[in-house]
Amino acid sequence: MPSLPRALKPLQTGQYRLLAVALVLSLFGTGVWIVAVVWQVIELDGTPVDLSIVATAGSIGLVVAVLLGGVAADRIPQKRILTIVETIKAASAVTIAVLALTGTIEVWHLALISLLLGIADGFFYPAYSAWLPSLLPADQLLAANGIEGVLRPTLMQAAGPAAASAAITLLSPGLGFAIVGVTQAIAAVLLGSMRLTPVRRDADAEPTHPLKAVWVDVRDGVRYMVATRWLLATLLYSALLVLVIMGPIEVLLPFAVRDQTGGGAGAFALALAAFGIGGALGSIVVASLRLPRRYLTLMILAWGLGCAPLVVIGLTDQLWIMVIALFVCGVLFSGATVVWGTLLQRRVPPAMLGRVSSLDFFVSLVFMPISMAIAGPVGELIGIPVAFLAAGIIPVVLAVLTLLIARLGPDELAHPLESPTVVTSTATGPIVTGPGAASGLQRPADEEHPEPPR
Repeated sequence: MPSLPRALKPLQTGQYRLLAVALVLSLFGTGVWIVAVVWQVIELDGTPVDLSIVATAGSIGLVVAVLLGGVAADRIPQKRILTIVETIKAASAVTIAVLALTGTIEVWHLALISLLLGIADGFFYPAYSAWLPSLLPADQLLAANGIEGVLRPTLMQAAGPAAASAAITLLSPGLGFAIVGVTQAIAAVLLGSMRLTPVRRDADAEPTHPLKAVWVDVRDGVRYMVATRWLLATLLYSALLVLVIMGPIEVLLPFAVRDQTGGGAGAFALALAAFGIGGALGSIVVASLRLPRRYLTLMILAWGLGCAPLVVIGLTDQLWIMVIALFVCGVLFSGATVVWGTLLQRRVPPAMLGRVSSLDFFVSLVFMPISMAIAGPVGELIGIPVAFLAAGIIPVVLAVLTLLIARLGPDELAHPLESPTVVTSTATGPIVTGPGAASGLQRPADEEHPEPPR
């Protein structure tokens, strides 16, 4: 394959190309699900409270499973985890499609399947994050995270919702669920065709009971998180951010589009598409550049300021204004997320990456079920416009407070992500930085890479 631009370099690796196609199918299916499940609830004459129940079930499944998912990602070949996860998601989607197309579906069915899909995602994300450094040289991790950053919003908020809207217009949400089942099944087949790579950790010194091993792994991951200030501060900020914004976005946005602009499924899909296209643009721009010197400061500010346009959702009755606001949100939010994924893969020891990735999801999403659960009642109590005003203002304040209290500036200056490999120890434990650190322990079994710079 001819030389590709920096942002597309990972696609020169055959195994990564398979993973990327599987990811495309999985994310597309998720995007279809997002709109199909919302409009299925609405077709059942559901209220924001009903949608809160369905969304809360999914978030509970994710939060409950993600710690075990991290332990599994550090002990089980990630290929096997991802293949099983996509198989379960395919079977779940087919089941709900049959219920919807036969007219026997109820809200509790949607809540139950959402719970199962949340559990599956709790195993998916840590395994995916932990697998990338085994498939790619370290200097391509930013680009790989950029590709994911482009795919995730483009497919989950643009292409997937557009397909769901077309399916609903053509027949019903049930057709959308059937599309999800097909895409997830194909993704499972592709993942199953990939080669195994070794788990990047030393074998246990002596046999340990599985339950004890799980406990030890989780404990060690939590200790590392608490002892690493940049990690702990960012995750606590993310937890509060999710509490404030996830409920309004996931539960109240479709009702804001319907009630304030008079739009239907197509208008909601357009609003999601604006966020997705903005996210794709932000991701590809960040992936094409060198990592910023002040990566922690810029990342946290981008997340905070990326929520500010949500204020507009509460103030306008024009769909095109909502579209512009969500586009800006997507640019800043996804651009910062690309930096975050690369930061974890560069600075977290490889043997801990699965657990730390799962803690990333667990801590940052621990308040998501609460946010989902209260969004409907709060929206009915204070009004959807006021809820979006709060969702836009509070994250900016939290970002500034995080930077002032945690004092992350000296840390990011002391540990630049673009420097040669540096491994040091501090009072809080090992610090691992630089291009070679994330992939320098155990070589991948399926791809040959030159030795990382020392």
